[in-house]
Amino acid sequence: MMMTNENPTQNVANQLPAANGLAIVRITIGAMFVWVFFENLGKGLYTPSGYAGLIDYYIQHDHAPAAWKAVMGLAASHAAMAAPMQAVTEIGLGILLVVGLLTRPAAFVAFLYLGSLWVSEWGTAWIWELLVPMLASLGVAVGRAGRAWGVDALLARRRPASPWW
Repeated sequence: MMMTNENPTQNVANQLPAANGLAIVRITIGAMFVWVFFENLGKGLYTPSGYAGLIDYYIQHDHAPAAWKAVMGLAASHAAMAAPMQAVTEIGLGILLVVGLLTRPAAFVAFLYLGSLWVSEWGTAWIWELLVPMLASLGVAVGRAGRAWGVDALLARRRPASPWW
């Protein structure tokens, strides 16, 4: 028998620890993206040559499917455009997740993005290195983690039924 919660404020006390836990995960993943942005910036990986070099390394050494290697090759051949797009993606997702703004779509994009990196690094990195934050990002998206300690909490007061937060 499944019971529905008619009153959205009912059981708030029971949900608070879970919401706080998801907020911690959200902030941690966001901080990871911000950290990686600055790390990659310092390594020159957002320059066309740095980006293409890294992608070429993965193509030569990983165990990704051939179709995915073709996608990676396309990105490497257009590194002047792909490198800045990756930089904007990483810093953008990081900021959105840290402040808890548009958390659900940002976390879902983070899930997809980390999934693409996970496939790109098959055989060159520890399998759990990206798998854990990838699945945690999915949990953040499903759990509406911006509604605790985030801008989404303010937005949800005005439009609680919105799927964006």
